[in-house]
Amino acid sequence: MPSDIDIAQQVQPKPIVEIAASLGIDASYIEQYGPYKGKIRLDIEDTLADRPDGKYVVVTAITPTPPGEGKTTTTVGLGQAFASIGRRSIVAIRQPSLGPVFGAKGGAAGGGQAQIIPMEDLNLHFTGDAHAVTAAHNLCAAFLDNLLHHDNPLNIDVNNVTWRRVLDVNDRSLREIVTGLGAGNGLPRETGFDITAASEVMAILALAVSYADLRERLGRIVVAYTTDRKPVTAEDIGAAGAMSALLADALKPNLVQTLEHTPALVHAGPFGNIAHGNSSILADRIGLKLADVLITEAGFGADLGGEKFFNIKCRASGLTPDAAVLVVTARALKSHSPTHGSSDSLDIGSENIEALREGIPNMEKQIENVRLFGVPVVVAINRFPTDTQDELDLIKSAAKAAGAFDAVESHVHAEGGPGGADLARALERAMAEVPSAYRPLYDLHAPIKDKIETIAREVYGADGITYAPAANRQIRRFTSLGYGDLPVCMAKTHLSISANPNLKARPSGFDVTVREVRLSAGAGFVYPLLGEIRTMPGLGASPSGAGINIDDAGRISGLF
Repeated sequence: MPSDIDIAQQVQPKPIVEIAASLGIDASYIEQYGPYKGKIRLDIEDTLADRPDGKYVVVTAITPTPPGEGKTTTTVGLGQAFASIGRRSIVAIRQPSLGPVFGAKGGAAGGGQAQIIPMEDLNLHFTGDAHAVTAAHNLCAAFLDNLLHHDNPLNIDVNNVTWRRVLDVNDRSLREIVTGLGAGNGLPRETGFDITAASEVMAILALAVSYADLRERLGRIVVAYTTDRKPVTAEDIGAAGAMSALLADALKPNLVQTLEHTPALVHAGPFGNIAHGNSSILADRIGLKLADVLITEAGFGADLGGEKFFNIKCRASGLTPDAAVLVVTARALKSHSPTHGSSDSLDIGSENIEALREGIPNMEKQIENVRLFGVPVVVAINRFPTDTQDELDLIKSAAKAAGAFDAVESHVHAEGGPGGADLARALERAMAEVPSAYRPLYDLHAPIKDKIETIAREVYGADGITYAPAANRQIRRFTSLGYGDLPVCMAKTHLSISANPNLKARPSGFDVTVREVRLSAGAGFVYPLLGEIRTMPGLGASPSGAGINIDDAGRISGLF
């Protein structure tokens, strides 16, 4: 079997101006980054304003497992599949973070015959958006420390500075550091680094709808508190304007293509277990005006990126999703078996109906989670050659019994677009026969605790919610400061529907503990931390980056 990068390098991309032309975009709206990548100018929205929106489909999944589910592969393949049946389609996904690329997860360009190209560019520096986010974030940190050095005119409480620094690598040694050591090097204080994808600036990039909105959101970022507990913002320290300038190009969505030359918008990259885990609103707004159907992807499972897509992104954008796809595999569902999935001896490539039956409740709960928002859902069974017909029949019957409109096998990894044609047609039937009744899960005016508990009970299935003393104090503070009407962006493990990564399938009889609540005033949400969540990942014993190389011709190898 050829590797993903081998497959991708065998396809000659079309010039990006040709991809733009296929959508009816004049070349004057494309700013080229080489021949195969381009950014779309924001003023294109003025020319598209009178066009109707296409159909809006979000791809989510069951709870992630080590074998993987193929969510990005399905998203890309589904875009190709709609094109194969004669629909004008666009794929909209996030840009990968370099941390996971060189760590354990790998890239996020899809796989097999369903990839976005040039995949090396996408998985590495791309158009520099992540670097712009890093620079803007750290410029704000430098402004803040500079203010402290120059006599602290805003009377900032040095022990209540909330703005850390970021870097787009996995580096556990930077989680907790001390800055300002040495004579003349500023005020010594404890701080640390998060990964760039966890930056509030990245979340803002994904949610901003214009330059003015970007500028306003950046100005609202709370970076510290004064000694009398008043918030200090990026506007207050004079950093917001310069941060906006650094992000001027990054705000423009990136246009690339799939292996079959289906247009793809790749823009922003917030993590799904920490931030809201979705690509940009601007990419979706532009894409919906240009396509019959736009397929976007939400990070991790339906309990994380999916829930945040519906409760946060759709509120901010005003866009209504028409349908959802829930990606599953027989292998992943068997890995969710509480009695079989944890065994090293489990052969997920061999038929095991008992293990599959024990793991299927995870799929059933995730179907229910999508349906909480009034959106029809089609289950995509990402098929492997080792899957048996009895296993596939069991998944299909269970999915329909749980409320899925249909459950369809997908062969996009092996066959590209034609391998997803049945899935695309099932989605068209779902959107025609079951009109979306999309609704958010909670009222924004509800107290912060009510919003947290609604998600914990209805989406996760928790019996109870416990708040650490620090979380209670933070909720009271944010409410008193006027942030009580913001949505909540839950930060928890992606390895379980619960907040305990060891609980498989569909956990029950558990409580969740909110240990801390943080504020992202610029992005426009508060985010409770459930359990131990790392905002700066570490590398494993054998990071995937150790296998990446380049030859004398500049050809990159080892990218998956």
